[in-house]
Amino acid sequence: MAEIEERRNVVYGDAGQRPLKLDVYRPAERNGAAVLVVHGGGWSQGSKDVLVNACRLLAAQGFVAMASEYRLTGEAPFPANLHDVRRAIRWAKENAGELGFDADKLCLEGHSAGAHLVLLAAGEPDDPRLVPPEGLGGVSGKIAAVTAIYPPTLFYFDGPRPSGAMLAESLPGADLSVETAALASPMTYLAAGYPPVMLLHGDADKVVPVSASLRFADKARAVGAKVDLHIYAGLPHGFANHPEIQPTLMSLIGGFFRRWAIGPEVFAATPMVLAQTAAAAAE
Repeated sequence: MAEIEERRNVVYGDAGQRPLKLDVYRPAERNGAAVLVVHGGGWSQGSKDVLVNACRLLAAQGFVAMASEYRLTGEAPFPANLHDVRRAIRWAKENAGELGFDADKLCLEGHSAGAHLVLLAAGEPDDPRLVPPEGLGGVSGKIAAVTAIYPPTLFYFDGPRPSGAMLAESLPGADLSVETAALASPMTYLAAGYPPVMLLHGDADKVVPVSASLRFADKARAVGAKVDLHIYAGLPHGFANHPEIQPTLMSLIGGFFRRWAIGPEVFAATPMVLAQTAAAAAE
């Protein structure tokens, strides 16, 4: 694996009661892009420490990888966790030069509850309730691309369960009203300008229904957003952490980020054109 500088517990923000921290994985040979990775755990548990291998695999591909903590719901209900993710985005962009990447090439990756938060952040919601109290300091929240692994994408408050939705009471803070359930739903913010998104989900998921990703992808296409959808037969929630699966999965994710953040024009070219260009260069 390539040489990687690891910096742990770097303070990226202040929640008012305590500092917020992230870990930085900085490869010696960088590709100009970065990935902020957000952990899962049902919003009530989990840690950035579970993201060590994922970040090392991204850094080995040339990305500056960052694993961020956020306040869990036992400490502060939604939208505090989203505030923290947006603070981490702001910090990453403000420090892009020192870390060695282009601030316009910042990507997001989230797992489960973290996938929900990165999908929300990628939509750049401008509702005052979803912006940190201190604001974003003039830093653009625009993201180059986002990957969401088994993400909750829609919440409902009461009544019959819509396809792909989770009951809002599973996310304290989103369970106050129909309005707050919609506020917490990434589906609410899908529009043509949404950044390129890749969704990964197992069809044996008993925690977040696979229909959550299917429905999100359908709406993304309907509004003109760019979306890739990967459904894995027989895989349950949490499959991305399986040691036999994770390396291949992170390679796929790295390729998606290179495609949209680094060289979209290269990926858009046909294989024949690329082959002819390579042949000409070799002459």
